[in-house]
Amino acid sequence: MVLAAAIAAPAAEAKHIRPDLPWRQQLVRILGTTLNQDQNPVGVVAEIVVTFVKRNDRRGIEITFDTEPGRFSYTSQAAVLLAIDRTARAAHLESDSWSVFVAVPSPGVTVYGESLSAMVGITVVALAKGDFIPSDRVITGTVTRDGRIGTVGGVPLKVEAAHEAHMHRVLVPEEQHIADGDWQTPFLMQVSAVGTVSEAYKALTGQPLQGDDHGDSLGQ
Repeated sequence: MVLAAAIAAPAAEAKHIRPDLPWRQQLVRILGTTLNQDQNPVGVVAEIVVTFVKRNDRRGIEITFDTEPGRFSYTSQAAVLLAIDRTARAAHLESDSWSVFVAVPSPGVTVYGESLSAMVGITVVALAKGDFIPSDRVITGTVTRDGRIGTVGGVPLKVEAAHEAHMHRVLVPEEQHIADGDWQTPFLMQVSAVGTVSEAYKALTGQPLQGDDHGDSLGQ
């Protein structure tokens, strides 16, 4: 994932939500890279807002990407669509009554790339199941067709950015990108390589991916 600008903004309001439908929302962090003033790549921590609505019908999953304050590139949108579908399938959940809204709360920022997609897919399923991802945990990667965490680049830069943002646990793909080479884990940070979306879900939420809902009933 590449960002077009630096990030620092509050959560967006749940402006899409009908008052008669149950919903959940969480602001989560994602990791990416950008260019500094010297045009050198650096890691960055961004925020996105994910809103989950449970509808009364079964006309199919609906996923909306807000175009303001910030926005997502078409590549990012396509990767997120696949990650949500594949994570839901891995969890054995029916998603045809879901409405999902994904927003970048920072004005003028565009998110590029695919590496945010595993974080978004897991967040959506966590909201559907009533689970929660602590703000100091994050994953960078994609979700493959067979439910594995796909390889992405720039991992050392992203881990360093997470360390500077005082995040305590970062999940990275088990298979390392060839361009990343060898790198060291920052002091007092837990970096875990995960192979599957099930492993990643357990590490992020503390709950199993498959099974009953773990939270209270969806509130209105």
